[in-house]
Amino acid sequence: MPTALWIAHVHVTDAVAYAEYAKGATVAIADHGGVFLARGGRYVQLEGNDRPRNVVARFPSLEKAVECYHSAAYQAALAHAKGASVRDLMVVEEVGD
Repeated sequence: MPTALWIAHVHVTDAVAYAEYAKGATVAIADHGGVFLARGGRYVQLEGNDRPRNVVARFPSLEKAVECYHSAAYQAALAHAKGASVRDLMVVEEVGD
């Protein structure tokens, strides 16, 4: 089963509330086997809409990433991000060997 990448592009509008989201999301993602590969580091915007916070996490499968998103723990964390950010979030399977 291919692994999957959770990719978020975020513009934070309320840093305090978003920090609360990040705390809860970190735990929920780890609890579902997610590992952060990039989290708010340096980037270069080459095309499309610029969102200054970019996050990539690898999950064991697309299903585990979607399960994480719908989990009670992640949804509780997400409540802090709503109104505190403008986000795009997707999950995409990685290419196998």
